[in-house]
Amino acid sequence: MCNRYRLTAKQAEVMATFGIRPPYEPDETFPVGDIFPTGKKTPFYGAVIVKDGDDRRLERMEWGVPTQLPSKRDPSVKLTKYVTNVRNLSSSFWRSMLTTPARRCLVPVTSFSEYGIAPGEDGKKPLHWFDVPSRPIFAFAGIWRPTERGNAYGFLTTEPNAIVVPIHPKAMPVILHDDDYERWLTASWDELGGVVAPYPSQLMRVLADGSV
Repeated sequence: MCNRYRLTAKQAEVMATFGIRPPYEPDETFPVGDIFPTGKKTPFYGAVIVKDGDDRRLERMEWGVPTQLPSKRDPSVKLTKYVTNVRNLSSSFWRSMLTTPARRCLVPVTSFSEYGIAPGEDGKKPLHWFDVPSRPIFAFAGIWRPTERGNAYGFLTTEPNAIVVPIHPKAMPVILHDDDYERWLTASWDELGGVVAPYPSQLMRVLADGSV
């Protein structure tokens, strides 16, 4: 599960990468830096790209879609959980967003992290960072929906590729190829079967010290 990623590019670079037309207004909140999941008391935000007619626009949303789940102690009590990673694509909760192009988004990223399997010398699982050297800014396949606190997003995960699996064998984010951006934002769900797949491992690298 990816619960920390980075966006270290400036706003103008992000907007140009995703085909948003200039002029680009300066934004002091960029670079965003490390992005963490939102919480019940403290909201955390990330940047996403959504469709705006024939164009695209950059928006700020909470990372974590709220959903109600039964408490483990008392199933009759519903607790709010903020879901950041979407894996069960057959769930009716996610299908309503996945099958609606207007509820899909691009999540700009410069690198992402996964925790390793074995604890290090300090007893903690080490955090490993990954990027795509040929693409300084890339995108996860995201979905979003309105909530009581504003718009919130998550992104899809899939089977890990050969570079991620030794470190995190459960899953990795769905990284879109450049030519899949418009399809993800506009195509019907039935046309996107091949998009939800592990990104080619030979195009990625592990950042030894977590630097970008």
